Amino acid sequence: MAVVYQALHRRVSSLVCRLHSTYVRKMRYLNQLKEDDSLCRQAQASGTFYLFHHLSPFLQKVGKKYLVPQLSAAEMKRILEKFPEAEQWLEESVLIGCSDEHRPHFALDLGALDKSAIESELQGSFTDLRKALFVVDGKDSPLLASAQSLLRWHDSHPYCSKTGQPTQKNLAGSKRVCHASGVTYYPQMSPVVIALVSDGSRCLLARQPSFPQGMYTALSGFCDMGENVEETVRREVAEEVGLEVESLRYSASQHWPFPSSSLMIACHALVGAQRAEISMDSLELEEARWFGLEEIVEGLKREPGSSKQDDGSFLPWFPPKQAIAHQLICEWVQQHSA
Repeated sequence: MAVVYQALHRRVSSLVCRLHSTYVRKMRYLNQLKEDDSLCRQAQASGTFYLFHHLSPFLQKVGKKYLVPQLSAAEMKRILEKFPEAEQWLEESVLIGCSDEHRPHFALDLGALDKSAIESELQGSFTDLRKALFVVDGKDSPLLASAQSLLRWHDSHPYCSKTGQPTQKNLAGSKRVCHASGVTYYPQMSPVVIALVSDGSRCLLARQPSFPQGMYTALSGFCDMGENVEETVRREVAEEVGLEVESLRYSASQHWPFPSSSLMIACHALVGAQRAEISMDSLELEEARWFGLEEIVEGLKREPGSSKQDDGSFLPWFPPKQAIAHQLICEWVQQHSA
């Protein structure tokens, strides 16, 4: 009897903890907003708004810091009232999250309005997302990235691929519906592998012609239809640098908004030290080479602006800490510094 009571007590305690969990309550609240337009409309009245202009987020510079302002619904209405054609634009916003206190966050793109007028009104500027992600606080970067991805998806999916008829977004922006066919469309992400290749004592980094001068990073590529992660890593490494992966280990994942919404799946890939001669695909890469531990450590300390030398060449530097490639490189350094 005591055993039964203890088991029942554990189950009840577990249920109570889940019901009182801030995270669980927040996730359930967000799901309600996605499914109930009337509830979402009420939430807009108490929510905060992140502004974009043609997918560039709005930032304010305070001293040396860049802040991502959250505008209240009242502030948004005050701004939109100055543009008569935009009075109903709040309904074009998309839900991107909420605080622990259940204050919802929305993103709104004002690309059809005069950019300079908005910047002057709010004392800030719309900044390219690639630049914004590396100057704002770390907690804001994922929110801006997911907001831009969702706004871009709605902008590029106004019509049904089956009927050609216009699709209608729900108020939260979590889906679009073609009422002519009944088809519902949901935002999607493309899976991409990013692999740091090592031969046991060195790691391989590469650069494409489009990269900033001096920047090297891990190999990456989209998953082909029908492939799993392991198959994609092995294929990409073989295609790009002509090496055969012997084993691989999963590290972490990250949403990445460039060039469109992707799920970056990060892995460490090991190749045989006796067969580590690089055969680079010059159509894909500009350069690929092995780096030793000391060179990697120095490269991690180097800022992009300090990599140019007197002769015009560039010392190697690596993606900043907001990118998952940085995490892979740091993990490799920790492993080989032990």
